Amino acid sequence: MDIIKSIEHEHLKDKIPELKVGNTVKVHIRIKEGNKERIQIFEGIIIRVQGTGINKTFTVRKTSYGVGVEKTFLVHSPLVEKVELVRVGKARRAKLFYLRNRIGKAAKTKEVVGARIEDKEIEVKGTTVEDVKAEEEKEKVKVEAAEVKEEVKAEATEVKEEAKAEATEVKEEAKAEATEVKKENKTE
Repeated sequence: MDIIKSIEHEHLKDKIPELKVGNTVKVHIRIKEGNKERIQIFEGIIIRVQGTGINKTFTVRKTSYGVGVEKTFLVHSPLVEKVELVRVGKARRAKLFYLRNRIGKAAKTKEVVGARIEDKEIEVKGTTVEDVKAEEEKEKVKVEAAEVKEEVKAEATEVKEEAKAEATEVKEEAKAEATEVKKENKTE
């Protein structure tokens, strides 16, 4: 990972909401006024999602007192507290700019009937530099463990072979003694 990507990776959120064009959402924005901080909700239709990584943005449009208002939010911005799904809309385009020319109910998307309103989240931070190093360390340990295991197996087979050889020697000695004892018994 190069330096820029590693710095960007530090500022990514762990989980981001699943954003689809046409959905109606409530965006909870952290607003600072003087030394006070509050959460303001901006509810509207997502008309555009663009970019990737830390630069990923989405634009939400609503009509307020007859005037169309659009706001573009960074997905990974610390000012965006959460994005709550209100309604699942049906959109067949990637960008819904045609809604700008519409007024009233026509400025909405059709609702997907029977759609579950679930706030799905996508896990963004999969691996960090430390995770990669930890994975490499685990691989090294696995390789070393496999080598030790093979050595132990080799030693175990040697020990087994030695034990078999000793057992056969003992058996042969026992047979020889038994034959001697039999010869002595016969001669007596």
